[in-house]
Amino acid sequence: MLGTYFTFPELFIWIPFVTGLIAFFISSSKGVKTFAIISSLATLAVSIISLFYTDVAHHPEYFYYNNVSYVWMPYIGSSFSVGLDGMGYLLTFLTSLAFPLIFLVTNNSERNNSSSFIGLLLLAQAGMMGVFVATDALLFYFFWELALIPVYFLSSKWGGEKRIQATFKFFVYTFFGSLLMLIGILYVYMHTPSVSPDSAHSFYINAFYNTLLSPVQQEWAFWLFFIAFAIKVPLFPLHTWQPSVYEQANYPSVMSMSSVMVKMGLFGMIRWLLPIFPTAVGKYNHFIVILSIFGLLYASCIALYQNDLKRFVAWSSIAHLGLLAAAIFTTNTLGLQGVMLEMLNHGINILALWIIVDIIEKKTGVRKINELSGLAGKAPTLAIFLLVIALANIALPLTDSFISEFLMLNGIFDFNKWYGFFATIGVILSAVYMLSMIQKTFFGKTNEIAERAGSLTAGQYVALTVLVVGILFLGIYPEPVIHLTQSTVTNILGRIPIK
Repeated sequence: MLGTYFTFPELFIWIPFVTGLIAFFISSSKGVKTFAIISSLATLAVSIISLFYTDVAHHPEYFYYNNVSYVWMPYIGSSFSVGLDGMGYLLTFLTSLAFPLIFLVTNNSERNNSSSFIGLLLLAQAGMMGVFVATDALLFYFFWELALIPVYFLSSKWGGEKRIQATFKFFVYTFFGSLLMLIGILYVYMHTPSVSPDSAHSFYINAFYNTLLSPVQQEWAFWLFFIAFAIKVPLFPLHTWQPSVYEQANYPSVMSMSSVMVKMGLFGMIRWLLPIFPTAVGKYNHFIVILSIFGLLYASCIALYQNDLKRFVAWSSIAHLGLLAAAIFTTNTLGLQGVMLEMLNHGINILALWIIVDIIEKKTGVRKINELSGLAGKAPTLAIFLLVIALANIALPLTDSFISEFLMLNGIFDFNKWYGFFATIGVILSAVYMLSMIQKTFFGKTNEIAERAGSLTAGQYVALTVLVVGILFLGIYPEPVIHLTQSTVTNILGRIPIK
């Protein structure tokens, strides 16, 4: 049946999409939460099974387990084409791992209209999965929007007092970026060669890769795509929507956005931007690397002075993602291989950090750093989890981010030593603000607020244990991920005539 009637990328889309629609009609709050966990675990099971079918070189039949194309709109050269490569396996696994953990740790949270909330989250998961597997540009855009719309409603309906203003800003930014990308897609499409007698042009990814654009055409089309992807990451100076949205949005939405959705922008840069516009990349890569490193330093300095834990984590994430973007545009093997590994590591680390913040707010009722002190005395298990997670965020050896940040910094140093120097300062600053936050909140004299902290729930304990095991495993043995994504790195860089 596998490869004949269904494929892995199809299942990644249809399981959360169909179950998301079903969730809207489940009236029981407890029932829909259980249903969501079962649905997300089913997607995770498919993802784990798919990792045993990645060796297409030695098993050609596996290609049909991981790729499929259906007739969709042949008269314009668009098909429902989905497929998996090393980067696709990596990001679909991250997505399928994140959602059951999100549902698990927030299972006890009560919200109005839980069925709609769960349904929208599952639809968002389907959209993110679609982005990571689409091999047709129009289909890619469709899923890009599908991932955005549910998150907009999740953030605007369930959240803090200023959620409407924050979400409106998020919508304006992302809608503007999406519109630019659509213009870019249509422009490139009009220059694509035909791959079918039914249409003069094609939206298929290989047609986009083989499009011959002049340097001038590449340059302006490059910016249409880049701005859309930079907003999603987000990169400085297009980052201003993120801290307010993360502060006002509910925790499940923030967890999904921060751990998975931001990877859509990085993925778009690697999958679509670099191979289609190699000449423009060669012209503007120094500018983008400088901009990304400046964003890393800027966000790190802002994080140092944050008093709200949500805004602290938001700025921390912006800083880390600036480093990833800089490494992408070094266009060398070390930098890009580090990015592949760090996309998974950042997703794990930032999700774990958000779970910690969620637990602190639920237990104590506050998230102001200056109001918290001595939490370790009342919640020692939580303190141990946070210490491991924090050490991973600052890339301590034997944690997951050590190898990936080492590779990225090496790639940046190979590209330009001064860029590498300033990027390293940003990494050092991350250690300063992270350790400072731990010292202020978990150590020192236990205050009245810290007295409220108690033991973890079973779901919280399981989720944090899974993430910490992942942090330590990838820190000690990252080879499986490096091996999985090596061919993707080679193929992408092989399309860029840049040394």
